[in-house]
Amino acid sequence: MLLPRRFAIALIILMSLCSGCTSVRYYAHVARGQTSLLLDRRPIARVVADPATDARTAARLGTAGEAREFASTTLKLPRNRSYTYFVELNRPAVVWNVFATPELSLVPVTHCFPVAGCVAYRGYFSKDLADAEAKRLHDEGDDVYVGDVPAYSTLGWFADPILSSMLRWDDDELVGTIFHELAHQKLYVKDDTAFNESYASFVEEEGVRQWRQAKGLPPPDQAGAVLTKAFTQQVMDLRDRLAKLYTSDISVEMKRAGKANEIVDFRERYAVWRDTEGKGDRRYDRWVAAPINNARLLPFGLYDQWTASFARVFADAHGDWDVFFAEVRRLSKLKQAVRDEKLKALATTP
Repeated sequence: MLLPRRFAIALIILMSLCSGCTSVRYYAHVARGQTSLLLDRRPIARVVADPATDARTAARLGTAGEAREFASTTLKLPRNRSYTYFVELNRPAVVWNVFATPELSLVPVTHCFPVAGCVAYRGYFSKDLADAEAKRLHDEGDDVYVGDVPAYSTLGWFADPILSSMLRWDDDELVGTIFHELAHQKLYVKDDTAFNESYASFVEEEGVRQWRQAKGLPPPDQAGAVLTKAFTQQVMDLRDRLAKLYTSDISVEMKRAGKANEIVDFRERYAVWRDTEGKGDRRYDRWVAAPINNARLLPFGLYDQWTASFARVFADAHGDWDVFFAEVRRLSKLKQAVRDEKLKALATTP
C-alpha cells in the first residue's frame, strides 16, 4: 500500500468536509498508521548501539545498513533517509491487503489513489479492519483474500524504515527487499503494477547477486527460484483455465460447478508435480490446502511478468546501472500498449 505525503495533507481537508464518509474514515486510518510508523522509528545506528538491543537484531540491522549503502554506491539507487531507521512493530505484519474479485471473474476490484494510481487491493494497518472489509465484500458476493505484508513503500514521500517484520527473513530477502523498494522510489509508473513490480524484482535479483559477489559469497541458490517459477506457472495456468470458463457461453450454475472442478483438478495436478518435478518438496502444500478463490490468485504473475525483459535491457546496457535506468525510464514514458509490446519483444530477444 502506498501513501503519498501530499495525500495525507489533503486528507485533513477532506476530513473536515466529510467526517462521516466511509472513504475518509479509511484514509484517516491510513494516516494514523503511517503517522505511528514515523513516531516510532529510531535511527538504526542508535538501535544497534543500545545495550538493550539483542545481538541478533543488532547484527541484522548492521547487514541492512551495509546493504543500504551498497544500494546507493553500487546499484545507483536513491541516497536518502529510507531504511536508515528501525521500527519495532510488535505484530507480524505492517499492513494487511484485501483483494477482491466478483465470484465469476478474475478482474480485481481496484482502488485508486493520487500518485500511486490504481491498485488491485486495499491495505489496512489493522488485521481486524482488514478482516471486517473482507467480510463486507464477501457478504456482497465477492471472492476475497487477505494477505499480510511485512514491508511496503511510500515511494520516497516518507523515509521508509526497516520494520521488525522484515527481520524474520534471511539476509538475501532482507537485502533484496531494500533494493526492491528503493527501485520503486527511483522509478514508478502510475497504473502499471506488472511493469513496476517486474522492474523492481529484476533490480532486487541482480542487486542480490552483485551484493553476494561483493561480499565474497557464492551466487544465490537457484533451486528455490526455479521451484517457485514452476509453481507460479501452475497457478497462472489455473487462472487461464478459469478465465476461459468465466467468459464461456454457459449458465451461471455451470460456471460455479466448473470453477469448483478446476480447483480440485489444480490440487491433483499439484500433487503429481510436487512428487515428480518438485522432488517431494512440500513448501507449497499449505498454500494449496487452504481455500482457493479468484482473489487469492490475483497476486501471482505480477512480480515476474516482465523480469526477462528487464534482464535484456540490463544486458544491452552492459551492466551499467545508469544506462539501464535511463532505458527503463524511456520505456516508462511510452503508452502502456506500446510499452507492453516493447517488453514482449525484449523478452524474446536472444
